[in-house]
Amino acid sequence: MTSEKSTISRSQLTEQKLTVRDLTLSCNIGLTEEERLRPQRLKVNLELTLNPLPVLNDEIDETINYGTLVKKVRNVCLQTKVKLLETLANDISETCFFDDRIKTVHMRIEKLDRYPDVAGVGIEITRHRS
Repeated sequence: MTSEKSTISRSQLTEQKLTVRDLTLSCNIGLTEEERLRPQRLKVNLELTLNPLPVLNDEIDETINYGTLVKKVRNVCLQTKVKLLETLANDISETCFFDDRIKTVHMRIEKLDRYPDVAGVGIEITRHRS
């Protein structure tokens, strides 16, 4: 007979990763004032490595809330005044360390409409909690 919740663990949780894939939003960013006058579509991908803590009670406070993470990333993009995508990537990745359980943030951000013959141009970075 198998129960829904096992009280005996036969394995050890060694790694957890939280992902946000293809978050698409608009942002006023660019080197020139002309470029910053109209919003540009961006695509953000995140992979957060967490301190491996098993979810034992099926409660949201035992893990990182995806909705909180996405809201924080959106807010950074909507409020930004930066010119470079590299600067925005740094700002977003720093914002992702809102919870002590987050060890590493790996992210990619791309401008989707910068060149008509290119699907996207961007930057990919990894930051570790200091």
